[in-house]
Order: sequence, then structure tokens, then C-alpha cells
Amino acid sequence: MNKTFPLAVGASVLLYVSALADADISKLPPSASQKGVTFDKDIKPIFEKSCFKCHGPETEKPKGKFRADTLAAVLKGGENSPDVVAGDVKKSTLLHQVGMIVDEDEWMPPKDNKAKIAPLTKEQIALVRAWIEQGAK
Repeated sequence: MNKTFPLAVGASVLLYVSALADADISKLPPSASQKGVTFDKDIKPIFEKSCFKCHGPETEKPKGKFRADTLAAVLKGGENSPDVVAGDVKKSTLLHQVGMIVDEDEWMPPKDNKAKIAPLTKEQIALVRAWIEQGAK
């Protein structure tokens, strides 16, 4: 049994998370001015259109072990969790990915995805940012 494998996997995940956390958040759209942003009212409808194909309730094995259909699932995160840190856009790698401020192979939805799902608009990204800044409720 190779005992270095788990350490190697752990190190690669750590490097991956670190790379996402080093994203330049100044490249994101400013936060939406809307107050009282909630997952169920404002964010879930965006995720239903853009994320559920790979991360939704009918997905047997969600990509990256990340589910986007409930607040609890989003806050739990996936294999590189946490993906959303309430109140902290710098540590919320989900925002970096949908805002496309990370390496292209980490964009969500992926460029040239088979389902032809378009990237989030600047307004949607601004709303996701506001949701996180307001505590991700």
C-alpha cells in the first residue's frame, strides 16, 4: 500500500484551493445594491438555470461532489469545500469560478460545456456577491 498517496492528494487539493483563494476579486463586478438577498428567493433561480445540470437534485453524482440546489448543500460545499464562506468573497471560491477570475479550466459553468449553458451575467455575479457579503442566508 502506498502511504504517500493520500498526502499527495491532500497537497494537490490544498494547492487547488489556494490557487482559487488567490483570485483577484477586484476583477469581479461590484456587489448588487439589492438588500436582503437570500438563497431561496434570489440565488437558487440563477443556479437552477446555470448549475443544476451538473450540480442539481437529479444529478446522481454531482461534479466535484458539489450540490447547488439547497442552501445547506451550497454552504457544505464539495470536494474542495468550503466553496462559499458567508461574508467573505475572498474565500468564496464559488464566486471566483462563476465570476471567471480563476484559470479557465475552473470556470463555472465550464467554457464550451456540452449543455451550452451560458456564463452568469455581470448582474447575476453581482447578486451572488451581494448574497455572500450579506451573510449567505
